[in-house]
Amino acid sequence: MAEPSGTTHRAARLELDDRVAGELRDRLPLLAGRTVTAITAEVPSYSGTLTGQMRDKIETAVQIALGTFLQLLERSQATDPSTPLVPALEAAYALGSGEARSGRSMDALLAAYRVGARVSWREMAATTVASGLPAATVAEFAELMFAYIDELSAASVAGHADELASVGRARRRNLERLTQRLLAGDPEESLLTSAERADWPVPQTLTVVLLPRANLRAALALLDPHTLESGEDLPVTEPGGEPAVLLVPDMHGDRRRQLARLLHGRRAVLGPVRPWVRAAASWQRVLRAVTLGIAHPPDGEPLDTDHHLAELLLGADPEALADLRARVLAPLAALPPATADRLAETLRSWLLHQGRRDDVAADLFVHPQTVRYRMGQLRDLYGDRLTDPRTVLDLTVALAVRPTA
Repeated sequence: MAEPSGTTHRAARLELDDRVAGELRDRLPLLAGRTVTAITAEVPSYSGTLTGQMRDKIETAVQIALGTFLQLLERSQATDPSTPLVPALEAAYALGSGEARSGRSMDALLAAYRVGARVSWREMAATTVASGLPAATVAEFAELMFAYIDELSAASVAGHADELASVGRARRRNLERLTQRLLAGDPEESLLTSAERADWPVPQTLTVVLLPRANLRAALALLDPHTLESGEDLPVTEPGGEPAVLLVPDMHGDRRRQLARLLHGRRAVLGPVRPWVRAAASWQRVLRAVTLGIAHPPDGEPLDTDHHLAELLLGADPEALADLRARVLAPLAALPPATADRLAETLRSWLLHQGRRDDVAADLFVHPQTVRYRMGQLRDLYGDRLTDPRTVLDLTVALAVRPTA
């Protein structure tokens, strides 16, 4: 047996004779029509929507709700006075759920209840007063009626909130599935289906951003509200903490530079802009940058992979790069390791600065005469090979990226 509510307990104390109850029941159709008319006139969300069959349905629901209230009074001495109220509360809960699915807000629903309560009481008060009921009984009747409508509105609010929570959970799950499929590089048809299921507006491009999860909430607050996020089973670790991934829509041109400014100080890694169905390519670029250990800029700027294409390209086959480096540095193999490292770094700078001694000295923080001395040693070790175009190419490629990268 359902637990009697406060309204049903109070109904048991109200004496309302059959004659008055009958008169009120006879006025229910008129009362319902006036209630719906007032709601459509005063609550903008319902303006123009409660017409035709929908209006008939709502008027019937109002009649049933108010009829249940009268039934509650008529059965005030019944063994289980809550019985008439339980179906009404269930119907109110279902109404709230339906309103959420229709896209109307909780504020609109509560406003409709307030208007309905006012109009209903105005119509019922005319009957109860005209029937000669004592003032105390009329007052108790009013309190009981408003308490009943409060219970109905609370049930509708619960239904509305539960429906939104359920829809929100389902949409979050769908968005997470979409994110995983984008990162995995699923076929376009599958991605389109997932985007439609998640009610996610398809952009032209996506940019992948990797950052520590501790910085995720603050970053999301600054980005496009349709940004996707994921932190599940990421095949990467970051010194900044547990990682998270963002897929940011349409960040090309000036907007990409704006994105970099927004992510300043958040230890973010930016992938390249790619068509949205090829977001996996942006993700793979980010993974490659992290795997190679490319350092974040010291000034707090994000690590923009577009600025490290040479390192990424040279790191595509690390074993081949290591073999090439060992081969071109073979003339230094017999030297002490510290000496070999100094000469290799000098040779790298000399190649990149095209032999400009002063620039090499500034790059290495040494005197130009030191550069002259070291290059003399290298010429002795390499001989004519330092003027051979193929050797220069191999040396440039092998030494372009420092081993620490």
